[in-house]
Amino acid sequence: MKDILIISNYYPPEKGAAANRIEQLALKLNQNGYTVSVISPLPNYPKGKLFPEYKGKFSFIEKIQNITLKRLWIYPSNSSNIFKRIISTFSFSTTLFFYLLFVRTPKKVIVQSPPLLLSFTAVLALWIKRKKIILNVSDLWPIAAIELSVLKKNSVSHKFLCFMERFIYKKATHIFGQSNEIISHIHSIFPDKKCFLYRNYPDHVIENIVDKKQSSDEPIKLFYAGLLGVAQGVYEIIQQLDLENLNVELHIFGDGAEKTEILNYINKKQSNKIVFHGMLERNVLHETLQNLDIAFVPLKTRIYGSVPSKIFEYTALGFPVLYFGGGEGEFIVEENNLGWVVHVEDFECLNNVLKQISQVGKDEIQNMKKSIFIHAKSHFNLNEQMKQLIENDAF
Repeated sequence: MKDILIISNYYPPEKGAAANRIEQLALKLNQNGYTVSVISPLPNYPKGKLFPEYKGKFSFIEKIQNITLKRLWIYPSNSSNIFKRIISTFSFSTTLFFYLLFVRTPKKVIVQSPPLLLSFTAVLALWIKRKKIILNVSDLWPIAAIELSVLKKNSVSHKFLCFMERFIYKKATHIFGQSNEIISHIHSIFPDKKCFLYRNYPDHVIENIVDKKQSSDEPIKLFYAGLLGVAQGVYEIIQQLDLENLNVELHIFGDGAEKTEILNYINKKQSNKIVFHGMLERNVLHETLQNLDIAFVPLKTRIYGSVPSKIFEYTALGFPVLYFGGGEGEFIVEENNLGWVVHVEDFECLNNVLKQISQVGKDEIQNMKKSIFIHAKSHFNLNEQMKQLIENDAF
């Protein structure tokens, strides 16, 4: 059977890694002969407001790049208030639950988790209807919530989320884990559960970004591109950076809950060492990045199971990585010689590494780019990964 449904909280035209990786999954399945449909909320991320073309609609069906998209109602919010965000997730989860119960859907369904509440309601409805459930786990909740200090261990909320977590693992036919730590965690609960490693490899069209020539007189330009949220901790990081006497700049691209604080800090400091660009379309961003040097990939704290997709996203474009997130990501960067690793939350070490980077010449960085581009092309290959998964009956 070649019909398959994907359920996700994010999908383009929304921006960010989560939307991009689900779109890539849908497109790759379609290229491999599957008829793919996607259920997601009416687009609202990251601003927490419905996109203008979807306002006033309760649901909307459209077809983009041969993928049938079914957009369902949501109460949108990107508030830092955890209760408002729960209400937002609950609104879509409720709409989704009744849709899955009463509307005909394919036999095979891929469910993205987190959000945990969304994946729980989707798995519950699909289990009732005896569907084949393929759970795609990109982060471990509630573990991540504990490590980010947004949830207290052994609280009522924590115990309830643990119940939902165990439920979705138990009822899934099999599971995609986007890190080895995720798979190890699932096997610690259900040792016999069939799991597949599914990395967030990109599928870039750009092939020549590393051939861009730059003046050796220019400063070395780091960039952060992505969500400006609590988990990334960009606002805290820029307060700790000491760039004034270094041949280094930091360029920030993105949007999210910390955007206002970041802008206020940059304006107050009045330094030309940190430059904010806002959110750019992906193709425009890639074009802009050709003038930059090193991808900065941070996490506020070490989150068990998390491997930022930015590692694969930007090494596939040939960028060395300065990784500041701990966990399995450190191992990937070090094992593949992708750049520099700084232990998470060690700001003194981060500034020392920036001093080392400041002394690296442009020619050396250019050589790193070429080497990393070639390595990523062969080792982080989405087509090869999809081929192996299909051969192993993962879909």
